[in-house]
Parts: sequence; C-alpha cells; structure tokens
Amino acid sequence: MSTASEHAGQAALSICEALLLALNDRGLLPEHEIVGVLRDAAATHENAVGTELEMERHRAVAEMINTIIAGGNSVRRP
Repeated sequence: MSTASEHAGQAALSICEALLLALNDRGLLPEHEIVGVLRDAAATHENAVGTELEMERHRAVAEMINTIIAGGNSVRRP
C-alpha cells in the first residue's frame, strides 16, 4: 500500500470514528447501534471473496474493525 493510500485510510478511519462519537454524544445513535454498524462492517470483510491477496486484505480489515469494537474506540465508555 502506498503512503498516500495509508494516509487516506488513516484519515477515513479518524473521520468515521469522530462521526460515530458525535452521533453517540448527541444521543442520535446508542452504543449498541454503533457496535452493530461496526460488526456489520467487519462481517462484510469476513465474508468477502476474491484472490488470496484480496482475502488477506479483507481479513486484515475485519481484524482491525474487531479490535476497534473490543477496545471501545468509537464509543465513549465510562
């Protein structure tokens, strides 16, 4: 992955995390819904098909999303 792609991915992740936090802070989306969105995103990558290289990338993305869920990064937890 090129440096530009890595930076774009990090920017997208930061923006999405900020949006999820804002939705939760404003009471527009409860924690369980945010976790559901993240689980759906992980499942999309876990169930993806393609070449071995594509599958490796999908697995890495799913693992990253599942780590975010486990760490509570996108929800402010007490």
